[in-house]
Amino acid sequence: METIRIPGIDEPASRVGLGTWAIGGWMWGGADDDASVETIRRAYDRGITVFDTAPVYGFGHSEEVVGRAVAPFRDDVLIATKCGLGWGDDEQPFRDSRPDSIRREVDASLRRLGTDRIDLYQVHWPDPRVPFAETGAVLEEIRRTGKVRAIGVSNFAPAEMDALATAAPLATDQPPYNLFERGIDDDVLPYAEDNGLVLLAYGALCRGLLSGRMRPDTTFQGDDLRVYDPKFQPPRYDRYLAAVDALSEIAAGRGKSVLALAVRWVLDRGPTIALWGARTPAQLDAVGEVFGWELTAGDMAAIDDALARTITDPVGPEFMAPPARDA
Repeated sequence: METIRIPGIDEPASRVGLGTWAIGGWMWGGADDDASVETIRRAYDRGITVFDTAPVYGFGHSEEVVGRAVAPFRDDVLIATKCGLGWGDDEQPFRDSRPDSIRREVDASLRRLGTDRIDLYQVHWPDPRVPFAETGAVLEEIRRTGKVRAIGVSNFAPAEMDALATAAPLATDQPPYNLFERGIDDDVLPYAEDNGLVLLAYGALCRGLLSGRMRPDTTFQGDDLRVYDPKFQPPRYDRYLAAVDALSEIAAGRGKSVLALAVRWVLDRGPTIALWGARTPAQLDAVGEVFGWELTAGDMAAIDDALARTITDPVGPEFMAPPARDA
């Protein structure tokens, strides 16, 4: 397992982290808690020490499951959770970074996680109704109490990070980033490199598209977010599957799976941690295949060429963005 240092945290962080959105059940068609606990513990056995969650993942449920699962080895792992999203009785999230809300959120997360500190505390989405420096100030206030060790953001643009960083030391940003969603290449990624931030890339497998297991007849039901993801709708879905086939050929040339190629690509792009979403232990079997090699310049060029040939109408992850809070 490769590791990286997150500013403000002494212990090294694994460069693959476990993303636990699906473990919360919400927007992923439900989850089995016992299988989730086993998955988290299998991840730890495979060298994963970063576990990323959020209150909105199952409306507290993911945090509870993560806390239960890591309890036997809590001091050996890094828990990353988030703040800045609220929801009402309709369970429709909205952005809310008001200081009093964040103060309540951190205590609720600590309780659900069953821990006395959060290693990395991240603002889930920028709230346009609260000055970013004000959000940074309350996060720094919380950090100084010892409730959190390092401060991060998620889905923030460079100017927004600059504004928040005037009031708090910023350690990380968590953007969507994978072979199919590369919107951060020209701004957020170089910003992280210039400012010493670590990027926690979520959606490294693009909601399973890059796992190599999707087929033309694969279907999704209920509240599964892929029902609404434009990548999984015709005619785009066939084009993305064609891209996966082309990437699989490149991966095979290196003796690897397309899944390993996709995660390796994220790791080779900069100061990154790839968040690997899983809810069964078997979905972690390929973790070891990611390490011990790097993509060459020729590999990178072949990847870019394959994507240019197969995806003529690319679409990003914008459909996932929650609305701003009502005035």
